[in-house]
Amino acid sequence: MSELVQSSSNSAGLSTQTIDELNHQYQSLSFEARLHRLYQDFKPEKIMVTSSFAATSAYFLHIISRIRPEQIIFFIDTGFHFPETLLYRDYLIGLYHLKVEDVKADAYQHQYSEKEKLYETDPDFCCSINKINPLEAIKSNFDIWVSSLMSWQTDHRAGFDVFEERRGIIKFNPMIDVSREERDAYILEHKLPFHPLVNDGYSSIGCTHCTVKGEGRSGRWMGKPKTECGLHL
Repeated sequence: MSELVQSSSNSAGLSTQTIDELNHQYQSLSFEARLHRLYQDFKPEKIMVTSSFAATSAYFLHIISRIRPEQIIFFIDTGFHFPETLLYRDYLIGLYHLKVEDVKADAYQHQYSEKEKLYETDPDFCCSINKINPLEAIKSNFDIWVSSLMSWQTDHRAGFDVFEERRGIIKFNPMIDVSREERDAYILEHKLPFHPLVNDGYSSIGCTHCTVKGEGRSGRWMGKPKTECGLHL
């Protein structure tokens, strides 16, 4: 990669010009090739990887574990996950020998969100307490945040690039242009395990209070205008 142009607006110090250049260089690469290249272009210890261990996280984690087995995977434990999600997380940890660290909200704030049933009265505030704030607390330790977002999941995500500056950190979305068919074909080829609730009709799986059966993201925050938890806004 050519010499980086510096900027103070994000933790990696990358200018808008450099982010545009990175997008141009990575655009023609496959999902897997992008990850290989990322670990060459940036310090591995400054790369943050998160996973929700949701519907088809095995695809993303299978490739990460092969490229950098020592990579720490951060799991945001909201305290409201389905038991099946926690079992799926533990199963994938054993299957791929993952190094996973749980990230949790402040205990008092989480108890407040539970007592006040914020997931019903103010789901944005609930997500801020239990998802956004815990990640914000560790985000400053890293330059790059690797996510498993795909453009077909929501209209909001359809506008994302491979590299983007989001709230002071560079987001890296290597799967953003992976189609649903490509993802499913990889899962079948490698016999990867789906989240156990997928067979029960759940396509997008979050917290128990805010997730119902449904195709795509239709089962999230039913009856509310909310379509994102806020992590990727």
